[in-house]
Amino acid sequence: MTYVPARRSDGTIQHMRVKQPWPKDRVFRILSIDGGGIRGVFPAAYLAELEQRFLGDRSIASCFDMVAGTSTGGIIALALAHGLTARDALRIYIERGDRIFPPLSGWRKWHRILRWISRPKHDQGILKEELLAIFGEAVLDHARTRLVIPSFEGRFGEPFLYKTPHHPDYQKDRHKKFAHVALHTTAAPSYYPGVEDDGYVMIDGGVWANNPVMNALVDVLSCYDIPRENIRILSIGTGEAEFTVNENARAGGIRQWALMRAFSAAARAQSKNALGQAYLLVGKNNVLRIDPPESATPIALDDVVRSVRELPLMARSLAEGSGHHVETMFLADCVDPFVRCPAA
Repeated sequence: MTYVPARRSDGTIQHMRVKQPWPKDRVFRILSIDGGGIRGVFPAAYLAELEQRFLGDRSIASCFDMVAGTSTGGIIALALAHGLTARDALRIYIERGDRIFPPLSGWRKWHRILRWISRPKHDQGILKEELLAIFGEAVLDHARTRLVIPSFEGRFGEPFLYKTPHHPDYQKDRHKKFAHVALHTTAAPSYYPGVEDDGYVMIDGGVWANNPVMNALVDVLSCYDIPRENIRILSIGTGEAEFTVNENARAGGIRQWALMRAFSAAARAQSKNALGQAYLLVGKNNVLRIDPPESATPIALDDVVRSVRELPLMARSLAEGSGHHVETMFLADCVDPFVRCPAA
């Protein structure tokens, strides 16, 4: 008999969270990192540039009270919470990217494309091996900073958020392994299969929260007694494709919309909506968005060659232009050490 777990939402606490105290003279700093496959090279490289220029190569995690990340952004967030630097995270992509997303040519490339019609494009076992090599047996209870990591549970079709025990109500995830959380938030449909996990089917958080900025912000507002204007957010994207609805798509059917990359359009809309909501809640001057320019020829989620060739240079250029503003808003001092709430 197949074990069927209870819905995660069945255990949702019905009352408002008891807000934890927060010093009135101290801002709360959030780092939020989008999903985007191998394009995670960009946020990792951008943050590494900041570490080198302003922090003496110290981990940028020391300057943020919370890190949120979806999919590839979740890997970077988990790496920072594990004690790695952004430079370390960048090396993961540079050194292991072509093992996780092996580039092929000739008949092997076309064979993989044809097989992709009915099977996941890449071998999830390789990704799992790499994640275990990075994180070992560490669990969220070992995190050095607060985390919010979106995933999606497919058996019941529900959003799923992994969180560190930074509030007394957050006890469910404290013993979840970093490597498993990373695997769950990166299980992009068609690229990887959904991950079976104690009766649940875990899928990439990007299907509903590719930009996790509002997941982090709502969590802070619900957990801490803090004025909204005392929250600062650095939100980093991985690059978006240009998107407009042409006449063929406006009047057409599934073929035209498939060609228009409907999923990418949905992720783009979610991101812009989440940013707009964050601007309204805390003030646009308190949210800084860093993202590569939109492109008519976007880098594919698994294009290691272009990502490694183009994105570090782009990150360096944007860091030169925005770095001092980031320094003023976020890097002036270190945050207090993260103290986990004890188990009930």
